[in-house]
Amino acid sequence: MPKKSFSELINSPGMPVLVDFYADWCGPCKTMAPILQQIAQQHQGKLRVIKIDVDRNQAVAQQFRVQSIPTLILFQNGQPVWRQAGVVPAPQLNQTLQSFVNR
Repeated sequence: MPKKSFSELINSPGMPVLVDFYADWCGPCKTMAPILQQIAQQHQGKLRVIKIDVDRNQAVAQQFRVQSIPTLILFQNGQPVWRQAGVVPAPQLNQTLQSFVNR
């Protein structure tokens, strides 16, 4: 399967896409990983969760002005509609996502 470009990934028609900008060496990013797995399972079929390694994808990180990691950006129809830097507890993230996922 050919690799999709970042813009193809975030342009899921009708489905919001939560992007986790992370790095393998980042401690808080490791804390965020199981939270994102839980979120992906809870919203399966309604939300897409993708991870972008900032070390391997520096151009994309710069394009969206990611200055600290982890940074989560929620895209709706290719446009950023919400962003948060740092670890976000699952209940808080779930509450934020509800308004976008249940549209």
